[in-house]
Amino acid sequence: MATTIERPAAASPLVEVPETFNVADYLVDRHVREGRGARSAILCGDESITYAQVAERSNRVANALEAIGLRREERIMLLLLDTHMLNDSRARMVIVSEPLLPQLAAIPRRELPYLEHIIVDGQADGGTSGFEQLLTAAPTFEIAVTSKDDAAFWLYSSGTTGFPKGAVHLHHDIVHTVVCYAQGILGMTAADRTFSVAKLFFAYGLGNALTFPFAIGATTILWPGPPTAPNVYAQIERFKPSLFFSVPTNYGQLLAHRREGADFDLSSVRLAVSAGEALPKALYDRFRQRFGVEILDGIGSTEILHIFISNRPTRARPGSAGELVPGYEARIVDDAGIDVADGTVGNLLIKGDSTCAYYWNKHERSKDTIQGQWIRTGEKFYRDPDGFYWYAGRADDMLKVGGIWVSPVEIENTLVEHPAVQEAGVVGRRDADTLEKPMAYVVLAKDYVPSAELAKELQDFVRSKIAEYKRPRWIEFTEALPKTATGKTQRFKLRASANSETV
Repeated sequence: MATTIERPAAASPLVEVPETFNVADYLVDRHVREGRGARSAILCGDESITYAQVAERSNRVANALEAIGLRREERIMLLLLDTHMLNDSRARMVIVSEPLLPQLAAIPRRELPYLEHIIVDGQADGGTSGFEQLLTAAPTFEIAVTSKDDAAFWLYSSGTTGFPKGAVHLHHDIVHTVVCYAQGILGMTAADRTFSVAKLFFAYGLGNALTFPFAIGATTILWPGPPTAPNVYAQIERFKPSLFFSVPTNYGQLLAHRREGADFDLSSVRLAVSAGEALPKALYDRFRQRFGVEILDGIGSTEILHIFISNRPTRARPGSAGELVPGYEARIVDDAGIDVADGTVGNLLIKGDSTCAYYWNKHERSKDTIQGQWIRTGEKFYRDPDGFYWYAGRADDMLKVGGIWVSPVEIENTLVEHPAVQEAGVVGRRDADTLEKPMAYVVLAKDYVPSAELAKELQDFVRSKIAEYKRPRWIEFTEALPKTATGKTQRFKLRASANSETV
């Protein structure tokens, strides 16, 4: 199957996808067909897997799944344990890692009316099948003839403000992100090695560690363990990625970790990328000063699949989300849907061909979020006169202090500039007069201890940097901030905690 993919021009990329198109062929089979089968596709611990081996194993699994009854357009749930997700997707099969099997087995089967087959990556027991059995099936498989507009995969949102929703993505969506961002912004080539702290179930991680390198014929470095600073540094020094993808929380953890003697070697990394939440300028500056590596901050979403606003190499504006990625359009509008002037905070709308088709089984939410060719991101932004976009927070995270809208992100970024602060989360709390004021939850950097004196110092520090009314009226020191599985701060939990306390 021939696939015509034009590399993007500087202003407006042209992404051409044939009407008959299968993303599995695009990511895997064509590399073998075009002579790249012997290239390393995956490095994971001591294992190195070529594109030819990926193709063979994929074919074996496809044959085995077909043999046990998988039909076209049916769903398989991968490694997800939640009862609602299994029932919401109506998946007939689930593939689950052995360490997670007890959690799945604890759910009574009567509560999972659609689930028929459990396939275990590891030791299977009664009522389950082993993944290794699937790999004994025939090594060739005739790939399905599909349209570029067929549903290809679903991603469940991370649920920062409510229960996760299944975003239905089409075969062509991946191509748009590859051409516009991976090639257009990062300049990714087959010579690159990617290493992503964000895991594959996260839309950001899926692109970084699978669809980008596989589309281009590059190599992905996978690490199944926890992304602690020692683990991340060890993988970088061992496998020497050229592109490193992480999230602000992890960059903070990396900066907080040191070893005696020579510092960690990040010389192989030509670009680092951040997404998931806004990257504070202080973290950008500290990372670049320490390692000489530029972090390109950007914003993406599960619904739009990957990053649609990003900083560019050599022209990053620290603290901003960057400029619009070619291939996407943006509007910032008020609550009435009217475009606002530069410098004015409003609701961010995005138009781009990687946007999901709809939310599964959520008709009203689909209509509220996807409006024609535009999707409401739920984020508050403003654009400066130079075309850089600045994150102000989610619509439901904004604070109204003294009648003025305040961005919690601005206060958090200011706090992180103080050397004592590793991470901060800001929410609104009602005072004795039931008026909303900022409250900060602060994770301290190493060698700092909580005290009333330090809390006052941080309040004064914020007052010296930004307007007085933005100063946190309360500061609570905490060991960690509540996070989603994808690393985003769950401010709704902080709000619940803040407003349950006695003022």
